[in-house]
Amino acid sequence: MEGGGLKAQRAAGGADPRGAAGRPRVLLVIKCLGYGGAERLLVDVAANRDRHAFDYEVAYVLRPEDALVPAMEATGVPVHCLGAGGNADLRWVPALRRLLVDPGFDIVHFHLPYAAAVGRLAVASLPRARRPLVVYTEHSLWDRTARPVKLLNRATIGRDQALLVVSEAARSALPAPLRARARVVIHGVDLSASAQVLEDRAAIRRQVREELGVPGDDVLVVTVANLRAEKGYDVLLGAARRVADAGAPVRFAAVGRGPLREELEAAHRSLGLGDRFRFLGQRADVLRVLAGADVFVLASRHEGLPVALMEATSLGLPVVATAVGEVPSVVRDGQEGVIVAPGRDDALAEAVLRLASDGALRERLGRASLERSAMFDIAGATKEIEGIYGELLGGRR
Repeated sequence: MEGGGLKAQRAAGGADPRGAAGRPRVLLVIKCLGYGGAERLLVDVAANRDRHAFDYEVAYVLRPEDALVPAMEATGVPVHCLGAGGNADLRWVPALRRLLVDPGFDIVHFHLPYAAAVGRLAVASLPRARRPLVVYTEHSLWDRTARPVKLLNRATIGRDQALLVVSEAARSALPAPLRARARVVIHGVDLSASAQVLEDRAAIRRQVREELGVPGDDVLVVTVANLRAEKGYDVLLGAARRVADAGAPVRFAAVGRGPLREELEAAHRSLGLGDRFRFLGQRADVLRVLAGADVFVLASRHEGLPVALMEATSLGLPVVATAVGEVPSVVRDGQEGVIVAPGRDDALAEAVLRLASDGALRERLGRASLERSAMFDIAGATKEIEGIYGELLGGRR
């Protein structure tokens, strides 16, 4: 699979980008390695890679966003911090360029628009014989990206050899010329990790509920979403107030962090929710928290295909979610959960109350949710992505 560019590079005396075993080298580049959905997907991809076919390394842009570095390193994949202190700190671009030159890579795979839009400039600055193939994965919705990044992304994306999206909703949001060449790869989650949690779920459930102070008979409703406007926390808090006013024995817990923390905590206080709704902050044990829940809720105003939703189904949780993005095609109303219109705290509260009052319904929806999760297998997605790498490398011969 040795490409013409690699041959020219050797003839010029350049470093061979292949590893010691002769395997193609792949560099995954992402903005952060914090607790985000795309970041967690990247760790799972690394864990499920074909170690005999490719050598992987990972580079991340923002130095402070490193919570998942230990998890990534635990997969055996080397991690490089490109050293930026913030979005405006572009010192990471020459750092990426140096990495691409020495040791060099066959493929650079960008994830998320900021890393791709700016990182492609480093690739383009290389001599043609040293340029790796470029793959880009769009994890969210194209039109929700900040305008300057979106414009730069659009201007540079034509250089990529492959464009991947994680859902049909993400593909539909692309500009028409890009939509035609995009390939949908539903990334999924590590179902083996979920299976391990399910084996000990009863004990984990008791531990989580004790930790959160949830009485034995109360229904625990959990969301996993960063504290951002698009996640609809204002709607979720309003729904929680309605549920409390109905006198239902329901507690809410939210895993996530973000720029709206102070604003949402103030709204929580003004609504007088007290310990009926707890913000848990950033957590490394998302699956464990979900295992303690009775219902998963997502109040988002827009989404692609959220990782937390896939994780919830992999643990057999019934779902209450809004009809946005790919959500209604994954969680079918009345089959794996209840789907409501976005922005409606009354509808969200009604759906939560319905599930809270009907244990048999929760059990039925939960069983269907677990069966549905079979479609979200990161091992299969990783194999498909590596198949694309192989196709691209084969095309360079």
